[in-house]
Amino acid sequence: MDAKHHKAEPGPEDKLHNQCTPWKKNACCSARVSQELHKDTSSLYNFTWDHCGKMEPACQRHFIQDNCLYECSPNLGPWIQEVNQKWRKERFLNVPLCKEDCQSWWEDCRTSYTCKSNWHRGWDWTSGSNKCPTGTICRTFEAYFPTPAALCEGLWSHSYKLSNYSRGSGRCIQMWFDPAQGNPNEEVARFYALALTAEAWPQGIRPLLLCLALMLSLWLHD
Repeated sequence: MDAKHHKAEPGPEDKLHNQCTPWKKNACCSARVSQELHKDTSSLYNFTWDHCGKMEPACQRHFIQDNCLYECSPNLGPWIQEVNQKWRKERFLNVPLCKEDCQSWWEDCRTSYTCKSNWHRGWDWTSGSNKCPTGTICRTFEAYFPTPAALCEGLWSHSYKLSNYSRGSGRCIQMWFDPAQGNPNEEVARFYALALTAEAWPQGIRPLLLCLALMLSLWLHD
């Protein structure tokens, strides 16, 4: 992805920090970036989680993992879109996030506090880092995000889409995974990439390509 801190190409990064280590075999982020992602206020974007008081650690770990996925994952290609922004030329849109990952994110953050339902824009940056804009009120996450879908889809302007699929299905992106068992998002990206290819082919060939995608998925599960 052509963005502010991404490497030009993914590759091994043996020294990725803490929660970003699942991507160390093939990462789009550097070790320095992975370290910054774990700070309360990162120098990467001068963004702080603690704009409404200290965020609870159980909640913060999900935001760190979200950032690790964004900066480090090489498996988001099917959802990359061009954007006209000063700090990046591409973003991902409607990544199908596994329903358990979204649910646990919401459950662990519902009692932390924020003042906005969209964190992409609208902050007061006059101090150099993000502050709540005038007129907003700090309330619980649950007040601004009444459902898991409201959080996962609304937080970053639809970077994610709540999937109906479960972890391990091969149809949704996992924010959390055990690298010892391999990266499950590789299979997911292949499936959706082939599906996108099928959409571009003549109508009569599309079912064949979709069947091939399904067969590839079943073969990888065996």
